[in-house]
Parts: sequence; structure tokens; C-alpha cells
Amino acid sequence: MTKAELFETILNSVVEGIIMVDKDAKITFMNKQASLILGVPMSQAIGKQVTDAIPNTRLHIVLKTGIPEQDKIQQLGHTQIITSRVPIRDSSGQIIGAVAIFRDITSAQKMAEEVTNLRQVEALLKAIIESTSDAISVADEDGKIVMVNKAYTKITGYSSNEVVGKLATVDIAQGESMHIRVAKTKQPIYGARLLVGPGKREVIVDVTPLFVKNEFKGSVAVIHDVTEIMRLNRELDEVKRLIRRMSARYTFEDVVAESPKMKIALNQAMKVAPTPATVLLRGESGTGKELFAHAIHNASDRKDRAFVSVNCAAIPESILESELFGYTSGAFTGARKEGKKGLLEEAQHGTAFFDEIGKMPLTVQSKLLRFLENKEIVPVGDTQAIKIDARIIAATNMDLEKMVQQGSFLPDLYFRLNVFPILLPPLRERKEDIPILVQHIIRKLNQQYGRTVEGISPDALARLINYNWPGNVRELENVIGRAMINMDSGDRIVKLHHLPPLKTIYRAIDVPSTGNLKDMLYEYEKGIILKALEQNDWNVQKTAASLGMSVRTLYYRMRVLEIKRKQGV
Repeated sequence: MTKAELFETILNSVVEGIIMVDKDAKITFMNKQASLILGVPMSQAIGKQVTDAIPNTRLHIVLKTGIPEQDKIQQLGHTQIITSRVPIRDSSGQIIGAVAIFRDITSAQKMAEEVTNLRQVEALLKAIIESTSDAISVADEDGKIVMVNKAYTKITGYSSNEVVGKLATVDIAQGESMHIRVAKTKQPIYGARLLVGPGKREVIVDVTPLFVKNEFKGSVAVIHDVTEIMRLNRELDEVKRLIRRMSARYTFEDVVAESPKMKIALNQAMKVAPTPATVLLRGESGTGKELFAHAIHNASDRKDRAFVSVNCAAIPESILESELFGYTSGAFTGARKEGKKGLLEEAQHGTAFFDEIGKMPLTVQSKLLRFLENKEIVPVGDTQAIKIDARIIAATNMDLEKMVQQGSFLPDLYFRLNVFPILLPPLRERKEDIPILVQHIIRKLNQQYGRTVEGISPDALARLINYNWPGNVRELENVIGRAMINMDSGDRIVKLHHLPPLKTIYRAIDVPSTGNLKDMLYEYEKGIILKALEQNDWNVQKTAASLGMSVRTLYYRMRVLEIKRKQGV
């Protein structure tokens, strides 16, 4: 085979069309692909003027100007090509011809148009899904989530970035993924009850399989939130009780523990939980003592029984004894005729959680001590003892050892409670947990606020890590909540300018310089509450939240401290 034959064979084997002309614009070569694309036989083209043989050609123009043309779109009847035309020069730079290299793009153009139409349909579908108030999630044939809407984020707390591409079990807190069941059975499921998201919200789910040309392609779920209605019904039944019997909401899965100190506390709690031992949770306000109490109860063999929470600082001293131990008919003026069961009796076979145990009056301490010693209580006005099987978990942020020395806390009660102490570290000593805590809080508040916040910027997170958090996790949640309120509806990331000024969250109050300790503490506490009320325009609910106490406790302290709003203020 000669070089010319080899050259022609190579050019005829390529997928592009090739046409060459000489300096007089006569066609000297055309390969087979060019003949097919143009519909012109090579025998009718070779030796002819290119303008006569090829419609709409520009090779003669490139030959004349010497200017190449790259990737030009050209229409030839029903065929569309993309072509490049370049002049051919000899060693001295003189133009001796030109060549055109082109490809049929008709089918590719049609595919591009179809893709554009599909994208428009997809955008319309997403807009429809986003506009519905019901939460929707779509999964593929393998049970992996491919699409969710804003209502889904509001219910589950998870954004699309956190679930898309993952198995549909990612948002299930309790129960089986209906997407995966439908992927196996190819049958619809209606009315399935599940718990979803970090907040374990109860939902009813309807899931329908998707078929395209009789081939299973995935499933779509519509999620209905029933938690809010159930919560209102429960509170309606319990709102009249001062301290109500409650179910423990949290488990050890809700505890964020990446730091060594928090891991120690978590391991201790998990070890003691299955036993009946009395537990004393110690730590500053806002460190998660109540969360640990819930988790210990839920990890014990009493998890299906009552969990009764008693805030020793929230109940006035005058009625604390009757609330804890109950009373008989006619025990005192104002007592119910039928008597009343005490909170400890309500905790029968369950758990009684004594929060702020250090603020329990001495008179009640002695009676609680007797219960811990013999597991019996005597209701006010009665002489008959009642056997009670209730586990005790206590919590305090006070120095009980110092209180024992000062005589304000019974030594024997201290030793009875201090069977298994667990120290919860303040947030400033577990800053490794802050990034995970922030994401956990964002998910929780997404559900409460109906937002779709996805995360926090690095500089905003650095600001939070560098702060000492005197109010611990409760303060962190307060800051994240305020930041999310500051965000616009379209914002997805908490940024530095969304954060409130951290230094002004806890403001120092001047301490009286003279007087006895009792009077100084009285004035100091009164000053704190007054300033907080003024900062919140005397909104008691907001003030209680900012001070980390219940509304009932705040009203009680205002009454004790004789705090009243001035007329006209």
C-alpha cells in the first residue's frame, strides 16, 4: 500500500466528514463520511468547484481570506452540522488550499432539546412538591431518598442535603422505613405510624410505588404530623397539675458526648441505669441533668412505668410535703375531701426525679430521708404507712458538702443520695461537643420554628467555640434560637451576623456592698430578675426562658421578692 492509499484509508475511517480544496477552490478530496452527511456522491464532487458541489459552503471564503473558522453551526436541509475550516499553507506561507472537518449533530441537538424539556418538567415537579403543606419524600428503586420538600424538613428536622442519596432509614427514629418495604413488596402502604427525626415526632405515613412503563422506579411518601395534636391533648389533661406525671422523652442516643469528660459521665450513667441504685446528678445549670435522668429511666427495667419529675424549687415550701407524700381527707384547711395521692406514690414501680434537691426545706428532707431508709411514706394527716417502690434520681447545681457543713442539708440524706454521683461537665470544658450540639439544636429548632436551616458557617461556629458559656447548653440553645429568628426565610446557613452579641446575654448585676448575707442575696436576686424583666418588656415567659427557669418558678420568686410592675410602665 502506497502512502497515498494509506492516507486515504485513514481519512475514510474517521467519523468526521473531510473535504479538501486546492487554491482554485476545486474539490481534491472527500472522504466517505462527508459523502454520507452531505448526500453527495464522491464521483460528482471531486474536481468540481466547491460552491457548485456543496450548498452553503464557506471553504472558498476561508481560501480567499486565510482566516480559519472554528466550530461553526451550519444547516444543510434537515441536517445540522458543526464544522471547522482552515487554510492550508506551504512552507513559504502561501495558501495552497483549504480543508473542512465537520460532524452531523442533528441527533445530539434533539437529545439536548429533550434534556432541556426534562429539566423544565423536573423544575415544575419540584415546585409542585414544594408548594404542598404535607411533607413529601421520594425514593428510588433501592430505597434511597432522591427528593424531599420544605414541609419534610419542618417535620423531621433534616434538610435535603442530609438525606438525599442515603437509605430511607436515615430519618427513622423508631419503626421500619416504608420506602424500603415498598421497594421489596411493590405494594402501597397506608396509615403507617412512625417516629421520625431527632425530635422523635410521631407521624402517619402513606407510601405509593412509582411505575414507569410497568417497571418499578421508586416510591413517594406523604407524611402527616400528628405530634402537635397529641401533645395538646396530653397537656389539656395534665395542665391543672402543679407537677405532672410525665413520660421520659430522652434516651442515651440524645446525649452528645465526643469530649472525654462527657464520655465518662455517659459511661457512668449507662452502667448505673439497669440497677436500682439512687443516682445524684451534679453540674451547673443547663448542663443536661434532666436529660440524663430521662435517659437513665429509659435504660432501666422501669422504662414502661411512671417517670415523675419534682422541681424542689418550683413548689412553695408550705405545700411541698403534701405534694410529695399526699394527704388524707381533712388533713388541713383547703384540702380535698377525697384526699390526694402524693407524687412519690404516683412514681410507684417507676422513677422519681428530684431536680434542684439542694433547695428542699429541712423539714421535708427528714421525711424524704425516712422514705429512702425504709421505702415507706405516711401521707399528711394519716398514721398508716404506704410501701413505695420508686427509684430516686436527684440533681443539683449546689455545693451539697458545704451545705452539710452549714447545717442546711441533712448529712444522712446527703449520704443516701450520694450512692452513685455523676458529674456533668460545663460546656466550657467540653467544647469538642459544640459543633455536634449546634447541628442537633438546629434540627430540633427546625421542627419547632418550621425552618429549613442546614448548618452554620465556620466563622460563626468559631465564635461559639471561643465563648465560655456560663449558661451551658441551655444558653447555647438560646443563642442558636435567636440566630435562627434573625435569619431571613431564604437563608439556609447561620452566619456570624445572625448571632446575638454573646457578651450581653448574661449581664452582671451590682452586688450590695453592705448588709448581712441574707439581705444581700435578696437584693442581688431581685436586681437580676428586675433587669431581666425590663429587658424583656415585662414579658414573663420570655424572662423565664432567658433566666433558665419555669414561668411558675419566676412568678413564685417575684412574689417572694415583692416584685411588682409599676403603674404606667
